[in-house]
Amino acid sequence: MEKLTLFEQDLINSVCLFHAKFKNVEPQDIEVELMYDDVAGYSAEAFYNGQLEVYNSVNFITAIRLYIDEQLGRDSMSARISLDIHDDEGMVAYIEF
Repeated sequence: MEKLTLFEQDLINSVCLFHAKFKNVEPQDIEVELMYDDVAGYSAEAFYNGQLEVYNSVNFITAIRLYIDEQLGRDSMSARISLDIHDDEGMVAYIEF
């Protein structure tokens, strides 16, 4: 089984690309904040043009899957994705194919 790690910048990029695709804007114009809460789990906030959109864990994973498909050229539906907080690297996603 192949393993891959997406680091915090990759996760930010995945939300930027996801948000840009569905809002028809440029990814570089979007600001993203990654978050973890004991109750809500992993999430992300995307800011564009004064508007805020919150991506819950399900939508966050969907954004990562789109990134895997479009940026890495891999089949994301066969991937097992788990999110974690790393002391040195910040938020990371562990991917197993």
